[in-house]
Amino acid sequence: MKKFTVCKLGIGWSVVFLCFTLVTNAQQVLSLEDCRRLAVENNKKLKIADEEVKASEAQKAEAFTKYLPGIDAMGVYLRNQKEINLLSEDAHLPVGTIGSDGKFTFRPDQLMVGADGKPVMVNGQYVPKDYALLPKEAMSVDARNLGIVQVGLTQPVYMGGKIRAYNQIAGLSEQLAKSKRAQEMQNVILATDEAYWQIISLVNRKKLADKYVQTLQKFVNDVELMHSTGVATKADVLSVRVKLNEGEMVQTKVDNGLSLSRMLLNQICGLPTDTIVALQEEMTETEVEMVPEESLEQVYSRRPEVASLQFASDIYKKKEKIVLSEYLPTVALTANYLSSTPSFYDGVRSKFEGMWSVGVGIKAPLFHWGASRKSLRNAKAQTNVMNYKLEEAKEQIELQVNQAEFKMKEVAKKLKMAEKNLERAEENLKFANLGFKEGTIPVLNVLEAQTAWLTANSELIDTRIEARLCKVYLEKAYGILDL
Repeated sequence: MKKFTVCKLGIGWSVVFLCFTLVTNAQQVLSLEDCRRLAVENNKKLKIADEEVKASEAQKAEAFTKYLPGIDAMGVYLRNQKEINLLSEDAHLPVGTIGSDGKFTFRPDQLMVGADGKPVMVNGQYVPKDYALLPKEAMSVDARNLGIVQVGLTQPVYMGGKIRAYNQIAGLSEQLAKSKRAQEMQNVILATDEAYWQIISLVNRKKLADKYVQTLQKFVNDVELMHSTGVATKADVLSVRVKLNEGEMVQTKVDNGLSLSRMLLNQICGLPTDTIVALQEEMTETEVEMVPEESLEQVYSRRPEVASLQFASDIYKKKEKIVLSEYLPTVALTANYLSSTPSFYDGVRSKFEGMWSVGVGIKAPLFHWGASRKSLRNAKAQTNVMNYKLEEAKEQIELQVNQAEFKMKEVAKKLKMAEKNLERAEENLKFANLGFKEGTIPVLNVLEAQTAWLTANSELIDTRIEARLCKVYLEKAYGILDL
């Protein structure tokens, strides 16, 4: 397995904390793993993703309840203005006789007789002699206070596959929420690593700038001393002072950049922006191993983006079944208990009385102007859209993996070249300083050698940090970037 050295890197699993509460002016030391954990614990987007996972789990549990019977209760109270009167006034019912044939007739003695001794007839009808009184109050119902209580149970038997599809969608939604959280986790880790290694780069640049300024300050003193003795010219002194000013400007820029980078890392980790922490890789140096290559199928199985799109595509397929279920028959069992006051089950009573009822309900759509076919075409089109997005994502991931692998190999070559360039620059600077002391090399040549040495060191720092970030980018491309 290939290895290459990265300056100021150290990925250890031990965590060292020097707390401010124990020692005054103590400094907290954080490793890369510590920063990742702090970022994950304090990231708001991850907390949102956690809540979305909880919501999907609750939705899945709620979808299962659709298989179970539902029990509902309803109560109604009405205050009516009037009572119900079946008669507008007292009624008089004729008294007659029901014969053996079941017909209502009048005997002669039950009919009114005229002066001629014959039964009286009015409009062709005999007039009965006796009447029974039916009072108006007997046919009145006091419905001014009306109360109804109903308790019903409904058990779905067949809903066209809708309930099963809803449960499958709920399960896929839970997996989709978890996949999105994993994707957000990788984004947080990547942002943390970028901020972390930016600080490491600037810390090394600061050390390099400080060393460069110290070297130039000493060189200025030497050239001024030589100028006072007539060995060097005024132009030499000015040239060296200009280089010193340039070095001090670089030093200031690095200091400002380092302060801003520390603020960014503190913000990502959820720490106060003015917190000063030492990073473990500032004090250690280790080797970073090359990431072993992965097949595209392995990458697809690990990338949360692919998983999210696959879950979304499956959800839309289930939605097709839900759309289809709207145009299939549905069957449900029902059981109800209804109680009311006044009640009419055994005469009219002013108290709650009720009864049970059971039944089977069937609903079958017959004609809806082809709405089912149109809805199904819409659902299938949305499924195809998600499938195309999934294919496009795989193509982009393939390109991303190839680019990350290429950059990883390229940075390994650049690192070897940068190390050789630094060796040559150090050797060149060594001979330039020696020749300057012997008086065989002018000041400008020494300044050029110092500039070349500074450039070589800067390139080596950049390449080492680039190598570390390329490894992170490749791990993200492979879908293996995790705590």
